[in-house]
Amino acid sequence: MTHFLRDILRQPNELQRTFDFLLGAGRPTLDAATTAIRGARHVYLTGIGSSWHAALCAGPLFHLGARPVYAQDASELLQFATLPPDSAIIVISRSGRSIEIVNLISKVRSSGMTVIGITNSGDGPLAREAQIPIVVPVELDHAISVNTYSTLAATAGILASAVVGSWDASLATLLSRAVQMTGSAIAGWQAQIADTAWLVPGSVYYFLARGSSLGSCQEARLLWEEGVKSPATAMGSGSFRHGPQEMVSKEMRFGMWIDGERMRGQDLAVARDLRQLGASVMVIGQDLPKNAGDLVFQLPAVPPNWQFLIDVIPAQLAAERLARLSGVDCDSFRYCSFIVQDEFGLLGEKAGAPKDPRGQRNEMK
Repeated sequence: MTHFLRDILRQPNELQRTFDFLLGAGRPTLDAATTAIRGARHVYLTGIGSSWHAALCAGPLFHLGARPVYAQDASELLQFATLPPDSAIIVISRSGRSIEIVNLISKVRSSGMTVIGITNSGDGPLAREAQIPIVVPVELDHAISVNTYSTLAATAGILASAVVGSWDASLATLLSRAVQMTGSAIAGWQAQIADTAWLVPGSVYYFLARGSSLGSCQEARLLWEEGVKSPATAMGSGSFRHGPQEMVSKEMRFGMWIDGERMRGQDLAVARDLRQLGASVMVIGQDLPKNAGDLVFQLPAVPPNWQFLIDVIPAQLAAERLARLSGVDCDSFRYCSFIVQDEFGLLGEKAGAPKDPRGQRNEMK
């Protein structure tokens, strides 16, 4: 069994641990973050890599509750934004040590902004320097972010729900039930994956979703790139219909997340038409028709706008299986560091750090 699969299988327990923490020992910090966001003039939501995908999951929960946030990845926010005072910034990072996160904290430290950190590492710069650090207890993943992704996404979503007034013990009970049922469903999903023709090494994979599942969609793309070592594409289902469909051809593989409430008929029609054009389609959602795709993952009931909490798990299982079918090692990185702590190139010291325009050799600060 790969380390990647072991991390996937323990995910329901880690999610339940996160709920218990935020209802118990972590509740005072969650309440402090809620108060800070409600009192801020502007609110920013950011992260990098899989932590940015966690932010994408939480963003719609803010917006649907009439509490808008500016969502932008940390690299862009660092380089191309002037952040106003009297604002709050929610920074998501599993380690709190990624170079963009460290430099962003430095940038906002003297601006009068309140930094709310959501992280898995209590000894990282984000946890140490944020005014309000929410440190989510979790056993760290071996390599690919699995539990660190899902627990940060859950925490960001819970913070959003607390801000808009919907986080309480009742919602926590519903989420716990969904996670428990997901744990029971995993074996069946694995059986489907072992018997599907949707997973073919070297195929073109394209992922589509809406709302909070956009985070799951982008995370699936990253799983293909990190774990399968194969390119993939991800975008919104609505945007896909405005031009990108021109490249559809036979033998392409599509993965689609179907929302529990919105645009279901429309997106199921997209899946149908993709299959009619010769593509093979995986669909993930609740109460789906059995013939909705070539590979159909039925999710247990989950509260509206919280499907992201569990709908990434079938994609994680599929990525792990495809990595094994492709003969690649999903438990190690060929080029990427576990934590990216400098901003130069891809190969680091192996190729020598490049010189900046002033002729000085750039070193990690």
